[in-house]
Amino acid sequence: MAADLGELLVPYMPTIRVPRTGDRVFKSECAFSYDSPESEGGLYVCMSTFLGFGREHVERHFRKTGQSVYMHLKRTVKEKATGAAGGAVTRKRNGKVFLDLELNRDFNGDDYEYEDEAKLVIFPEHHEIPLPNIEELPALVTIACDAVLNAASPYRKQETISWDDELQVSRHARTLRQQENGVRIPPSGWKCSKCEMRENLWLNLTDGAVHCGKWFCDGTGGNGHALEHYRETNSPLAVRLDSITPDGADVYSFDEEEAVLNPRLANHLAHFGIDVLQIQKSVQTQNGHSDNEMRLRAREWEVIQESGHKLKAVYGSGYTGIKNLGNSCYLGTVMQVLFSIPEFQRMYVGNLQRIYDYSPLDPTQDFGTQMAKLGHALLSGQYSKPPVKSELIEQVMKEERKALDWHQQKGVSPRMFKALVSKDHPEFSSIRQQDAHEFFLHLINLVERNSSGSENPSDVFRFLVEERVQCCQSRKVRYTQRVDYCMRLPAPLEAATNKEELIAYEEKRREAEENLTAPPEPVRAKIPFTACLQAFTEPENVPDFWSSALQAKSAGVKTSRFTSFPEYMVVQVKKFTFGVDWIPKKLDVSVDMPDFMDLSRLRATGLQPGEEELPDITPPIVIPENSRGNSLSNFLDSSDIDESSVMLLAEMGFPQEACRKAVYYTGNMGAEMAFSWILAHMEEPDFAEPLAVHSFPEAGPSFPTASSFMDNQPPEESVAILTSMGFPRHQSIQALRVTNNNLERALDWIFTHPDCEEESEVASDAADGDLDFENDFAGANGHSDAALSPDHHDNQNPRVKDGPGRYELFAFISHMGTSTKSGHYVCHIKKEGRWVIYNDHKVCLSEKPPKDWGYLYFYHRLCSS
Repeated sequence: MAADLGELLVPYMPTIRVPRTGDRVFKSECAFSYDSPESEGGLYVCMSTFLGFGREHVERHFRKTGQSVYMHLKRTVKEKATGAAGGAVTRKRNGKVFLDLELNRDFNGDDYEYEDEAKLVIFPEHHEIPLPNIEELPALVTIACDAVLNAASPYRKQETISWDDELQVSRHARTLRQQENGVRIPPSGWKCSKCEMRENLWLNLTDGAVHCGKWFCDGTGGNGHALEHYRETNSPLAVRLDSITPDGADVYSFDEEEAVLNPRLANHLAHFGIDVLQIQKSVQTQNGHSDNEMRLRAREWEVIQESGHKLKAVYGSGYTGIKNLGNSCYLGTVMQVLFSIPEFQRMYVGNLQRIYDYSPLDPTQDFGTQMAKLGHALLSGQYSKPPVKSELIEQVMKEERKALDWHQQKGVSPRMFKALVSKDHPEFSSIRQQDAHEFFLHLINLVERNSSGSENPSDVFRFLVEERVQCCQSRKVRYTQRVDYCMRLPAPLEAATNKEELIAYEEKRREAEENLTAPPEPVRAKIPFTACLQAFTEPENVPDFWSSALQAKSAGVKTSRFTSFPEYMVVQVKKFTFGVDWIPKKLDVSVDMPDFMDLSRLRATGLQPGEEELPDITPPIVIPENSRGNSLSNFLDSSDIDESSVMLLAEMGFPQEACRKAVYYTGNMGAEMAFSWILAHMEEPDFAEPLAVHSFPEAGPSFPTASSFMDNQPPEESVAILTSMGFPRHQSIQALRVTNNNLERALDWIFTHPDCEEESEVASDAADGDLDFENDFAGANGHSDAALSPDHHDNQNPRVKDGPGRYELFAFISHMGTSTKSGHYVCHIKKEGRWVIYNDHKVCLSEKPPKDWGYLYFYHRLCSS
């Protein structure tokens, strides 16, 4: 027998690998479906790539790769037998147990036992070799099988190690010198001091300067001004403003190039007026009213989850739940809503076979494959089957319903999907709760990035907003447009219809505090939708407004209207804010969101008769005193050249002046990038000539116009970096133009726009005014949450689907808890004329959908009559 087994495996021995450190072994989930060892057909693990495949997908992998040897894993789950006294018999486990299996189970492990079976299967003949066969199999095969069976979950590291666990104390924490410049930081209203970004803002702990952070690969973040400020001032530590809590905050060291701990953070924050001790007192004060808060939140959980109703479970296509992995309900609710939209269904589920057939060798890392996999699982009904209809089962269901819940509705476990879409993102890759609105925008970014040259389902959310800014002194106006994906609706507390009830509640609450008696029943402010809409349309002040008519800072107001209406309008009710004590707060409000919404009166009208436009000139460039005489760009200061990179290149035999130019023109981005520049320019006649740095002209009394700004080329140094990477010059120039000369974003733009137009066409577009650098890309309107909006849409010709502004509500996501960073999300979706509640893996018919308690609302456009 041993000889026979050895002979079977001999031709395939070169393809059998032993998992090494860093190899991911997928033995609990198929790459193309949610099949697992518990599924009827079990799971096949490739002994070369260690990818897992269900029975209907393993043949595809065999045909594509030629890999023949797979380990077949099968787990059988059985209810424990009961003894004479009615107690469960002691569990007997099969000796062949798959370690570290993370399966889609919600049942009580004490009531069930399982048996595991493993065997090697050789394709295409389907020869089977039972395991273990330690004495009969070659040693290499035995070692490989044992390593696969004992491999840790590929998700374990991500889910058990939080960001904070690895942080080290910064070497600058105890020696940091803070400037006595009188800076005080308010609890809200922050803005980057170099651009209009209002998200991902960092406070420099040396001088109190507030700047935007780095731009992330998913489109979130900022323009990197915090890092630029460090390079200008050498001030090493910064704290993210929206992360400050009594327990600490996110601190980054630019010098050490990593997130760090700062034991003196409270003192450093107090220097700028942020009193962490006061925050702690405020939290303690809130905890002092914990009974009242708990009653309020308990009521919230009951209403949103419809706990007081006997909800009927539903099964089949479109009624599959998504299992909560632990604080992942924000992901589940967003994906349920998206895959209820026909465009997303058509893109990913309608093209399922094509996507699978053309998937890369590692489908776990392919966005389209994983979207198709999740969409098919939710819509096929394959993972949402009703229990067997028999009298015996019905009787057991009535008597032991809780014990059988796992059998009725398991849902799908999105571990592989979450690992992919959250990869390299500082928040979504953690195991902490996140904001469903932020995740929605993050996912739209990923859809945008992976839809180049094909149908883009996120087009249904995209719309144009017209912003009218008026100088209060000159009365002149400017009209601009920007792309957005969500309507952010204020919730004005002053418009509550139950003011008298709220006032009476506050009086009773204070009396209860003074008399140490039980607090009154909590009261929630009721705000009409019309009041929210009115607040949305009202003018708002523009901080630090620079009037081109006065050529000076002035008071300005801004109003927003819709240039176009999307097919699907997403409405976020702004329930979350910061209090004056820096405590994140959730407004306890209910808004009577309508089933039908008409926004037609908010359509933009453009420049009106009698209105005079503000002159089309840009603000003057202000050079800080400590940097006067220097360049405005990191590229233009030759004294900042990284000499270590220069020496490393010179040691390779290149002329030293050429090495200096290479490091200079690649912006000190390292020797590897400079080496690429050398290879691209070594044939040029002035390759070894000394570096010539052009001085930047002093700011004069005249100001450049927007048209002259468009006529100007991007910095030649930035163009040189991109062309040195092999990109055409015209494409590099276009990329820099549309990303406001941001190198990182320009590089990403090139990858996502392979079919960009020729330089001549771009120039003609600019001449025709199709490019709006001043507003579309520079974040000119910080109020639009541009840092969170998908940012690589084509602003030269944004794809918008305009139509009537009349909508009908079809879904909403609700939040329970005090903050978007905690609590729980559920969603309600209207399907087949009835409301359905999706609460993690549980899917039931809704008895009383709490439409006025929602957070994100999704409307679809009504067809014209």
